[in-house]
Amino acid sequence: MPKKDPAKLKKVSVSLPFGLGSAEWQSDPTERRAAWSLYVELVTRIAVQPLASDEGLVREALSSLYTLFATTREILREAGPDVGASRESVGGIAIEVLNRGLRPFLAKWHPKLQAWETQRDPKISPQEHELKWPEQGDLRKELERIRKELAKYAKALAIIAGVND
Repeated sequence: MPKKDPAKLKKVSVSLPFGLGSAEWQSDPTERRAAWSLYVELVTRIAVQPLASDEGLVREALSSLYTLFATTREILREAGPDVGASRESVGGIAIEVLNRGLRPFLAKWHPKLQAWETQRDPKISPQEHELKWPEQGDLRKELERIRKELAKYAKALAIIAGVND
């Protein structure tokens, strides 16, 4: 990795989601741009907005979370190796959030919801069918927990990007 120009570095200290602790390092413009891109992708998704028990579809929230994998990979790939892969880098934090935060949640709930969806009577709307699912309340509770963790992630990204010190 090329040596970073000290004049272009900005010290950041962030609290991380999903029990990842905190991190502190000197971020550079490449990391700040990547953090901004990740931040915009994150805060504009349904999955990071509160979802009342009688609103929306949990399928939409799960799909939104799932697309974060491809989006994050694309942003990190475009940013290149300067975003890093260590815990004290935008790249490393993003990878940990996906692998330790979102992947276990989606691995648990995606197949369960998919199995329930295959049982839907075509005469019943997807929302009505979803509301009849015995596990939808538990999924919504976990979605809220994930949403709160992603809000911490968004705050960390905003700090790294320099839009929320």
